[in-house]
Amino acid sequence: MPVPLAPYPTPPAPYTPPANGAQSQLVCSGCRNLLVFPVGATSVCCAVCNAVTAVPPPGTEMAQLVCGGCHTLLMYIRGATSVQCSCCHTVNLALEANQVAHVNCGNCRMLLMYQYGARSVKCAVCNFVSSVGATASTTEQKFST
Repeated sequence: MPVPLAPYPTPPAPYTPPANGAQSQLVCSGCRNLLVFPVGATSVCCAVCNAVTAVPPPGTEMAQLVCGGCHTLLMYIRGATSVQCSCCHTVNLALEANQVAHVNCGNCRMLLMYQYGARSVKCAVCNFVSSVGATASTTEQKFST
């Protein structure tokens, strides 16, 4: 007995990009490639891995940080307190600009960023520990790792 076929649904109206050609960017949720898309899109399909990444609502402020585990650039919604890396699954602390301070390493002079209020910061390049803060002494030591 033949099976009746249902009619195909009416295709949605094609997306028409803004007249000014405005574009935005976000990181693919699958392969971490940078995706460029027209402003107004609600999701983007990656041409490399075919993952569909949702576009944050208009007006959402984004921030970025480098993963402490694998050094991948991560994008996240500003105001988040932590961000989990989709590559290595490290949970990274997301600090706002007013929660961090900077100091030059006492050994190699590399600019270091640390959480405001910390007493010392260890350089990831030379492993030198620099004392910081208003009451910090100039005594610094080198740890081997």
